[in-house]
Amino acid sequence: MSDAPPRVPMSLRRRVTLATTAVGFALSLLFSLAVDTVTEDYEHIIAGEILQGQADDYGLRLANHLPATLPQTHRLSGYHVDSPDMPPALLSKGPGVHELEDGVHVGVFDTRAGRLAFVIDLRDIEQLERHLRMFLAAMIVVGTGLAGWLGWMLSGSALQPLARLAAGVHALPVRPVRSHLAEGVSDDELGEIAHAVDAYQGRLVEADEREQAFLADASHELRTPITVAQGVAEVMLDAPTHANGDLARLQRLQRALQDMSGLLESLLGIARRTPLTMESLDLRVLMHEAADAAFAGRPAAPEVVIDAEGVLRAPRREALLLMRGLMRKAATAGGVLRVHADATGFRIDGAGSSTTDASARSDRGGAGALLDRLAQRLGWTVHDEAAGAVRLDWSSPATE
Repeated sequence: MSDAPPRVPMSLRRRVTLATTAVGFALSLLFSLAVDTVTEDYEHIIAGEILQGQADDYGLRLANHLPATLPQTHRLSGYHVDSPDMPPALLSKGPGVHELEDGVHVGVFDTRAGRLAFVIDLRDIEQLERHLRMFLAAMIVVGTGLAGWLGWMLSGSALQPLARLAAGVHALPVRPVRSHLAEGVSDDELGEIAHAVDAYQGRLVEADEREQAFLADASHELRTPITVAQGVAEVMLDAPTHANGDLARLQRLQRALQDMSGLLESLLGIARRTPLTMESLDLRVLMHEAADAAFAGRPAAPEVVIDAEGVLRAPRREALLLMRGLMRKAATAGGVLRVHADATGFRIDGAGSSTTDASARSDRGGAGALLDRLAQRLGWTVHDEAAGAVRLDWSSPATE
């Protein structure tokens, strides 16, 4: 597992935040509309009750010929339909409560004393309603922002388990290993995903074990006939006499068997899943060992000139396989092979001889793809350059 803090999936977190923001806006807007509607209705109810009460009171007094003067104040005014000072705007109003303008309500009532009209001025209450609407508008803004902030915080907290699971999956190595991601996850849908990943990793491990068993068997089966063929070729080369052309053919056969053995070792080195064992290797010693392994027993082997110094941090076996293969790839029979290696990389310059023998030319190269794959497993890069030169860059963390 990586020690880095889990990264919350931002796209999903943004979607959750947008959803909660929209919900917060909708709820704040509905609440504000409800409060404004209730306030308006409450104003009409209060105005209607006040006007109805005034009409009942004054109508009863006038009907019983009791002293009563209709009110004429800045808040409340009363009129009899037959009164000459009855405002013309009230004459067209039928029985009921009406709103002449914002905050001004008129009530027309038929009583035993005749039709009475009362006007009440509630414009100061209307001013309070405007203040309330401003407050509600501010509440919509604040409520929406608060809902978005809460959505961002809660989604971040809720998505932390998903982020940790994603970090655990990212931390899995390329080599198949059994994982235990479900142990740190709750028993829910996310736990189902973790169990699925663990089960998949288990199947990969089983498949890799079967592959390694196959490679071990194939390695044994392939090495046996190659070893036998090499032994036969050596015995035949040691024979005192050979017919015309037989010696060259046997030498060519021996080189082909040696190359085949090297290819097999490279192939198995690439296919192995075992961890690489890093060692501190002296570059000069390593280059001499690779040259000896590449050209030992080969007739017309090139002259190898080695210029190497420094220490390389690398797995010994795989590094030898790669260096040996590159030397063979760059070599020309009878030529001079110049090898340079330091802390930055490895370079081979092959200067060929004047020979035009087809058998010598056929022994060059042929392992480029496998060598590239082996270099990639070590974290290095092979470059083919002009005039038969080969350059190998090894990564900085692998050098000392």
